[in-house]
Amino acid sequence: MRGLVLFLVFVMADAAADACDTLPPPSVTVKQLAAPVTVNPDYDYRAISQLSTQEYRTNQRVLGLTRGTARIVFEIRAPAIVDRSRQWECASPQITMSYGFSPMTVYVAREFPPDGCAYREILQHEQRHVKTYLDHVATLAPDLTEALQRRFATGAPSRAPVGQTRAVLERELQGRWLPFVQREMERVRSSQALIDTPEEYRRVSESCGGEIQRVVR
Repeated sequence: MRGLVLFLVFVMADAAADACDTLPPPSVTVKQLAAPVTVNPDYDYRAISQLSTQEYRTNQRVLGLTRGTARIVFEIRAPAIVDRSRQWECASPQITMSYGFSPMTVYVAREFPPDGCAYREILQHEQRHVKTYLDHVATLAPDLTEALQRRFATGAPSRAPVGQTRAVLERELQGRWLPFVQREMERVRSSQALIDTPEEYRRVSESCGGEIQRVVR
């Protein structure tokens, strides 16, 4: 899963050091990205099986596949005040983190026309994977919000030597928080695996009066 983005915006202003308390308190907002879903019917089942092997390290024959791209975007507005000596600054980060699996692509093998029973059966199975992605993102929201607010919504602006605020935030977001959120998003794999049981593979392959088995035999 790819698509990690870091976007920082800083607004600086000259003022007296004792004016730092005029800054707004630091804040954190967590948003879920919209997740457009595209159905791709252009690959045959052999190509889809290869895609699945590359991503999930399995040797299953695959008739459909759902792939979600993890995106994590931090936007920061940090109104800041530099003291008269121009040695110190105080800043109040206003952090917005947007995250989700976006876009998502559902592959259905081209051997099965969209108006057929097999196509509908495979698509219904893949829609369970789509729902699992979306449910996982929603489940993470409270814990991610709490963790980020505990760290950054401290109630008071931070103080640092002039020019250091940006560097410190970049290092922490890139080195700690992006990997943390990505690890939490990766946990969706265990939920996805619960859908693709041998029993479910057999149920789908034997559905529609043997139509699928005749095609892939």
